[in-house]
Amino acid sequence: MDQKIFVNKAEASGIIAFDLLDYQPSIEIVELDIKEHLFMGMIVKEKEFKESLTTIDFSAYDGKAIAVVCSADAIIPPWAYMLLTDKLSSHASSIDLNNTKTVQLDFWKKNLNNADLTLYKNQKVVIRASADIDPSLYILATSLLKPFVKSLMYGEIGMPKVIFKN
Repeated sequence: MDQKIFVNKAEASGIIAFDLLDYQPSIEIVELDIKEHLFMGMIVKEKEFKESLTTIDFSAYDGKAIAVVCSADAIIPPWAYMLLTDKLSSHASSIDLNNTKTVQLDFWKKNLNNADLTLYKNQKVVIRASADIDPSLYILATSLLKPFVKSLMYGEIGMPKVIFKN
């Protein structure tokens, strides 16, 4: 009987997958809207703002990254953010004046920048495609991998789009 041997061409290609999802931050990010602590929801009055901060259970933010936002169209003086940071700093692992998506993206970029990419030295690498990943992460990954890899591709191992070859 004639046996046919099937060769996995994707596996035989020697292409290594680089998945940006592997670098997704695992830290919980909580958004804190200071609108709730403004006088009439739109004005910072020092006394009322300080009193309002005393009502917050800051232990709920233990070990979490805090994304501070203000959904009201209000002018917030820098000292208000400083007061809030003073209260949060002994609980939160990180505090930033940005929305949750931006804070997560910053952590993701930090994870990529801290990654050991020597595994990819002189390799053919494909960065896996995903609609859920911000394009700025593809820019960063390309910049970080370019000095190491023999060739860089986008998509999937079986049908990659070649970006460059060294």
